[in-house]
This record gives sequence, C-alpha cells and structure tokens, in this order.
Amino acid sequence: MLISNAYAQAAAAASTDPTGGLMGLMPIILMFIVLWFLMIRPQMKKSKEHQKMVSEMTKGDEIVTQGGIAGKIVKVGENYITLEIAERKDGPVEVLIQKQAVGALLPKGTLKNL
Repeated sequence: MLISNAYAQAAAAASTDPTGGLMGLMPIILMFIVLWFLMIRPQMKKSKEHQKMVSEMTKGDEIVTQGGIAGKIVKVGENYITLEIAERKDGPVEVLIQKQAVGALLPKGTLKNL
C-alpha cells in the first residue's frame, strides 16, 4: 500500500509541471541553432558559390584544380573539361578532369608568370 501511494504522488507532481517538459528540450534546440549558423549555413553558401563558378567556366579561363594542377581550359563539356597543363615540342599536354574538381579560377595571365 505504501508503494502505490508513492507512485501516485510522483505522477501527480510530474503532471503539474508548468512548462510541460519544454525546458528539457531547450538545450538541444539551442545547440541545433548554433550548429546551423556556425557550420551548416556557411557550408551551403560556399557550395553555392563553387557551383556558380563551375557553371560559368569558359574556354580560355585559367584554373587550379583541387589537386593543385594549374592549367588553361581548352574544351568545356557537360561534366568534364579539357585542361592544357604544359607545352611540348609535339603539342600541348592536355588532361581531362571533372568540372567539380576545379578549386579556383585564376586571373588572366597568371600561368605566364609561373
């Protein structure tokens, strides 16, 4: 009889919580908001800028890939670009890379200074 009375009192005390248990979720909600503004949102912005740069590439642009290869765009396809990376006696050295592998767009004339 004493045990059942103790359970009844605990249930009554929990049901009279004025916040309805919302205060227990508040730290989790605040952590998600901080995570959104410090990590997720800047990453989405950076991804959007990279996608814009990749879509605006044209023949003759000078780029650096994420692997560190610098070269001049010779041909632009739907998913791939042909990149001229060196000049030899028998013709230019060209490589085929994915558009998404482009790391940065260089100002015109940068490759001549390297």
